[in-house]
This record gives sequence, structure tokens and C-alpha cells, in this order.
Amino acid sequence: MASKKSKKNKKQPDNTIALNRQATHEYFIEEQFEAGLVLEGWEVKSLREGRVQLKESFIQIKNGEAWLHGAHISPLLSASTHVVPDAVRRKKLLLHRQELNKLIGAVERKGYTLIPLSMYWVRGRAKLKIGLAKGKKLHDKRASAKDRDWQREKARVMKHG
Repeated sequence: MASKKSKKNKKQPDNTIALNRQATHEYFIEEQFEAGLVLEGWEVKSLREGRVQLKESFIQIKNGEAWLHGAHISPLLSASTHVVPDAVRRKKLLLHRQELNKLIGAVERKGYTLIPLSMYWVRGRAKLKIGLAKGKKLHDKRASAKDRDWQREKARVMKHG
């Protein structure tokens, strides 16, 4: 009986590979989607080492398919000896047709932008969290920073009593 409790109390490993922290600063995130990625073997090995950067990446819809551009996956020297790795190659995103149609409509008609928010593991497969977003203006960014500072100050005051 004690062994069952110890399994439940064990801390879950962090499945996050990479975060795009700048996304919430630059955009209002309206809706989020989960997409699979079409990757090569050396890319998966690099992801396991955490060698990916989403900072300047974006998602483009072309011919009814979603593509991830600008995500930098640094190749491992030992993993890619027989292939010529391209660190910023575009990667196809795997989404359901209904989700793709919704994203296409929002991007083309309503002026939304698609941005990658985070990359993480789900049962051994790399997944990408996509945000349907609208860009923030400068005054919106200032208001967000002001609210964040106020929340921090309020927490500090409540902690000290």
C-alpha cells in the first residue's frame, strides 16, 4: 500500500522543451491550439537536449497547411553525422482539418496572427502550442507592465502585512 502512495507523490517531470516568453508581451492571445510537428531524427535528439529557440519564429498557412518558420533547432555534433542539418528549416504542423479551417478564416479575414507559444512532450511526441493572437500597441504594453508591477507590489504588501 505504501508503494502506491509513493508513486502518486513523486513529482512529475517537466515536459516543456521551450517557451516563447516574448509572445505574451507582444500579443493578446485569443485562443490556443495544440499541433504536432513533422521532425527529422536529428531534430528530435536535439529537442531532447533542449536545443531549440522559438523567439523569432512564426506560423504561416500555405496551400491549406500550417508551417513553422524560423524555429532554430541546433544540431548535435554526434547525432547528425550522415545528414546535412538545416537548423532553421521550415517544419510542417499537424492539425485537424476543422482547426486549420478556423485558423485560415481568422488569419485571412479577421487579421489575426499565428505564433508559437511553447513546445513540449506528450507521450514521447513533440507538440507545439499555437496562439491565435492580435498585436499589442505600445500603450497596451505599458498598461500590461503597469498591471504586472501593481500585482507584484500588492503581493509584497500582503505578505508583510
